[in-house]
Amino acid sequence: MAYYVYLIKCSDNYLYTGLTWSIEKRLKEHKKGLSKITKNRRPVELVYQESFNSRIEAAKREKEIKGWSRKKKENLINSLH
Repeated sequence: MAYYVYLIKCSDNYLYTGLTWSIEKRLKEHKKGLSKITKNRRPVELVYQESFNSRIEAAKREKEIKGWSRKKKENLINSLH
């Protein structure tokens, strides 16, 4: 099973970093307002994702990204373009 680390950009420009096993399901939850953090920050947009073979690897990466500055997160997002 794959695990994903993802970044969502919220309507107030907040960058939310999360971890999931189903990116589609989790994004739908964010868009429906089922996440406490993004509920009042809709609409949201998926701006980045990475996949991992284990939950442990994904959790390490999530923690790493959460510790980054906004600028470093934006550079990661922009590296896709």
